[in-house]
Amino acid sequence: MPAERRPNRGPSAAAANRAALIAAAREVFAGAGYDAPLSMVARAAGVGQGSLYRHFPDRVSLALAVFEDSMAELEALAARPDATLDDVLGLITEQSIASTAFVAMVTVPPQPDERILALRERVAKLLAGRLPEARRAGRVRAGVTADDLVLAVGMVALLLAKVPARERPGTAERMWALLRRGIEP
Repeated sequence: MPAERRPNRGPSAAAANRAALIAAAREVFAGAGYDAPLSMVARAAGVGQGSLYRHFPDRVSLALAVFEDSMAELEALAARPDATLDDVLGLITEQSIASTAFVAMVTVPPQPDERILALRERVAKLLAGRLPEARRAGRVRAGVTADDLVLAVGMVALLLAKVPARERPGTAERMWALLRRGIEP
């Protein structure tokens, strides 16, 4: 249900409008996909399209703002000394289940946008940091790269985007079981 349009409070509402737009985009993109009309996001946030474009000049800017929370969560997990590659992949998978649009956008960019590619590199770097330990533990075979793992994450996210939300956890589990056969020694 769209949010009720709020009266224009001018510049004092900028931070609240931005936060409302990010929250609305998270929901709209998760439900309707990355290509959902931006007017739908503005309506869900209860602001006009002008406000949306003042904060986010294009779709990628909005998507990156939404994904930044997920990225911060991933980076915090990867920074923990006890975190494993499986932990990081598990969190990425949880994020994929909740919002397939964002993970698919980063792992299989829809266009060669430098901002998306930079975010993809952040994800690859997190995975690369956990690869040596995973190899030593016998969880990943020699020759598997961080880019291979990003590709695998993208494959999972793209598949999850095609199945109903209730089926995503089981589908993700089955997909990773198949992919692990190619990753593990």
